[in-house]
Amino acid sequence: MSNLIPDIDPSDNPWTSIDPLGEALHFLHMSGVFYTRSQFTAPWALALPPFPDCLMFHVVTSGRCWLEVEGSDPHLLQPGDLALVPHGEGHKLLSEPGVPAVKLFDLPREQISERYEILKYGQGGAPSNLICGTVRFDHPAAHDLVRLLPKVICIGAWQSPQMEWIQSTLRLMAAEAKGLQPGGETIITRLADILVIQAIRSWIAEDPLAQTGWLGALQDKQMGYAILLIQRDPARVWTVAALADEVAMSRSAFAARFKELVGEPPMQYITRWRMNVALTRLKKEDICLGELANQLGYQSEAAFSRAFKRFIGISPGAARRDGHILNNGHN
Repeated sequence: MSNLIPDIDPSDNPWTSIDPLGEALHFLHMSGVFYTRSQFTAPWALALPPFPDCLMFHVVTSGRCWLEVEGSDPHLLQPGDLALVPHGEGHKLLSEPGVPAVKLFDLPREQISERYEILKYGQGGAPSNLICGTVRFDHPAAHDLVRLLPKVICIGAWQSPQMEWIQSTLRLMAAEAKGLQPGGETIITRLADILVIQAIRSWIAEDPLAQTGWLGALQDKQMGYAILLIQRDPARVWTVAALADEVAMSRSAFAARFKELVGEPPMQYITRWRMNVALTRLKKEDICLGELANQLGYQSEAAFSRAFKRFIGISPGAARRDGHILNNGHN
């Protein structure tokens, strides 16, 4: 699936040395990134609308603010803190709880570039500065991971063992956002990649919920290796017996263990993975259906199209048209 990942050596129980969870994190490369450098003065409150299929993040570079997401406790964010709203839900940023919020799109914003703007708002009191981002992830492995995240993830940089490098990263991000030098947007994007991945890593390490389901399966050496094999070679004619043989388990034991951890049978997971790969590629590439079908292990374009419509709910052609509309809307 990626030329950046070395091939697996299938000898000598390879699942003892690979890192499937690390590979899932590898696919958390952002796309459709849009940044806002926000300069607030108290009292102030901002209501952000939902952004479906997006992850939003907020980094406090100075001052403080509260983050409120419906269904979650309010979070106080201090300088250097990083907050993720993984599922694109509408939420509020406030100088203090109870301040009436103004809708984001009702405020004037200075458009610096296609993907970068500056927002200034408030009543002249204590200042707070934030860097906020709205991003998407295109790879199916990233979608699987983000789907399992909680409503909010907050990482307090000053309490983190990685405090020094997080603070350095935040300072560099703030400097790039302020300076608007050539290549600044690219640098901010890469730094945001690092910060978001670190926040998710911290959640995985600390939250018991991250040890269950698909994430738990990735951390199981044998099931994680089986999932990795499926993801790297979706065109292979996989069977439960073939996967069980790869991880040195009996067919019945493997099937039971896979369903217990992942939450669905192996063959259903294989189909879902193939269809998610297909959906991503149809939206991003001008690939012919016959070639895509062959690359995903289908003997004919018709067989692929039937499976796609059964699983996704629309035809591949409709998915491609919707993808082009979406991409043009963001570009």
